[in-house]
Amino acid sequence: MNTIMRKSVLSVAGLAFAGGVFAGPIAAHANPVDAKPVAAAVQSTAPKPQGEQSRITLNDEQTANVKAIIAATKKAGLPERAAVISIATSLQESKLENLGHLGDANDHDSLGLFQQRPSSGWGTPEQITDPAYSTTAFLKGLKQVDGWQDMPLTEAAQTVQVSAYPDAYAQWEQQATDLVGQYWNS
Repeated sequence: MNTIMRKSVLSVAGLAFAGGVFAGPIAAHANPVDAKPVAAAVQSTAPKPQGEQSRITLNDEQTANVKAIIAATKKAGLPERAAVISIATSLQESKLENLGHLGDANDHDSLGLFQQRPSSGWGTPEQITDPAYSTTAFLKGLKQVDGWQDMPLTEAAQTVQVSAYPDAYAQWEQQATDLVGQYWNS
């Protein structure tokens, strides 16, 4: 065996030995039989919630709307992060209530869970007040936002919604995350 080859083999053997010396004691204490699965967080790669968080108690209608948003997100083939952004957006826009026309208290002709406007091309009043349709319309807009999966929730929501209060979505991120965690697999 020539000198270069011998040095290469010894170097590799030395690295393997050193790795075993350092990893061995750790590996020796690992007991795979007792290992328990660790629940993955909904936002494992997503940014942490920004700012103070708000929370409301949901009634049956609001809970049904959460489930409708999650179902539409799954049907669109999108991940949990899309449902978190959708639910947080709806919490800000309507408190998860499927709002009809509110007369003088209404913002222009905004309707439904996401306060979408027929005059802005979101759909007819009947479509916009259908939770599945309005969620699908929101998600269609979200998918057009480059990098939405990794950007702060409020930035993703604002890019779709174009709200007069762009930072307001952030306050609902923790509750939206909790709701998706609670209902995604149910």
